[in-house]
Amino acid sequence: MAGNWIPEDVLMDTDLIKVLVDVAKDSALLNGVLMRTKETPNSSEVVTYAPFTLFPSPVPKAIFHQALTVQTHFNRLVDKISQDSNFLEEALASTIKVDNFTERLFNIYRHVLQEGRTQSIVLGLNRSDYMLDQKEDGSASLKQIEINTIAASFGGLSSRTPNIHRHVLKVAGRLEECKRILDNNPSAGLAEGLSKAWDLYGSERAVILFLIEEVQRNIYDHRYVENELWKRNIPVIRRQFEDVCKTGCLDQNKRLFVDGREVAIVYFRNGYMPQNYTEQNWEARLMIERSLAVKCPDISTHLAGTKKVQQELCRPGVLERFFPGEPDVVEQIRATFAGLYTLDMGPEGDKTVAMALAKPNQFVLKPQREGGGNNIYGAEICHVLEGVKNSTERMAYILMDKVQPRPVHNYLLRLGSPLKLSTCLSELGVFGVYVRQGQDMVLNECAGHLLRTKSDEHSDGGVAAGVAVLDNPFLV
Repeated sequence: MAGNWIPEDVLMDTDLIKVLVDVAKDSALLNGVLMRTKETPNSSEVVTYAPFTLFPSPVPKAIFHQALTVQTHFNRLVDKISQDSNFLEEALASTIKVDNFTERLFNIYRHVLQEGRTQSIVLGLNRSDYMLDQKEDGSASLKQIEINTIAASFGGLSSRTPNIHRHVLKVAGRLEECKRILDNNPSAGLAEGLSKAWDLYGSERAVILFLIEEVQRNIYDHRYVENELWKRNIPVIRRQFEDVCKTGCLDQNKRLFVDGREVAIVYFRNGYMPQNYTEQNWEARLMIERSLAVKCPDISTHLAGTKKVQQELCRPGVLERFFPGEPDVVEQIRATFAGLYTLDMGPEGDKTVAMALAKPNQFVLKPQREGGGNNIYGAEICHVLEGVKNSTERMAYILMDKVQPRPVHNYLLRLGSPLKLSTCLSELGVFGVYVRQGQDMVLNECAGHLLRTKSDEHSDGGVAAGVAVLDNPFLV
């Protein structure tokens, strides 16, 4: 990113590093930066610290504030896309022909449109992810990697990590640097959005349902948001798709009941990958979407976060379609776009294929998937595209310019991994929260940030995927 701010003599002082590592791990446990262990992923009795960096990583101050400032515009953009059925139909027409998962989601979307929406309250909790693209002249620019509109994670744990790095820097004698660790509390911001939508729903007895996976290592990330809701006396229940299948029903007014309790909001922390669904789970998703409950996200907002939509937004004139008469907003959003290219059948897609095959190391091949670990790099791009270049199967992907961030050195602390100084790359996430009722945007805020760092040995993967670790920005 901006090069190392930590002096080399500190990084190489093995005795000091050992002391700081012990301090950091204890601080992580004391501050509740926790995950369940892989061996017992559903046991609350066996936990460890979530993986994190020993030191905060440098981020240029101007670029950091650029990412925060543009977030409310991205909130509006996602919401506008979700309301534009013609755009979604056009943008995803090719993808749903070849990608079964996106097709199943789109079929639910069509069903809801035909039947008519039952709920005018829309709640968005999203996270826009960026990397810094380093140019040959040494300058850097902010480039969006993706926007997550479903189950955007680590708003809870990232609320707790600043205290760890402050403590480490104090012990290291870096008191001035300690003061530069930013306060950050996304869990409160996410809970504010959930709370606002719950208030608008208008039933004190109705619950917020966290829809979760069966195996939930990252439960503590959820709990911080959940506890913020309990502080507001808002009741929360945690259920799986299977529970909705067994006990869920709609009354004559399409109110959703699960285990006999009225549900005001369904907060999806599951449902973003094909393996999350059985046929019964698809039926449960349809029932939820047809219900009066506020969905976070609803099916149209889920589709607005697809990679294909991201690629279509880069086309000339598309942003102007959503922000007529707001050239400043268009300019701020477009400034964050990396190059994105279609793989649809025809001359334009053929050109993309040829470009990727000629210089695969300059691009990333992306399927319509969330959850980390899905992207394709380097020689593997050639292997995949050679197999599908003359087939409609290529339309399941998009191509993106590979961002080239400046590496820094840091120690990545992960249970069971040897301690070593790693060459690292970071990704900045910014949380956005919005609530709309009818045509009135009643809440639109940036809710905080997340920095994730990984060794440059890995091309792809998030914290939950076991590759990246939690971090804090050190503004330079």
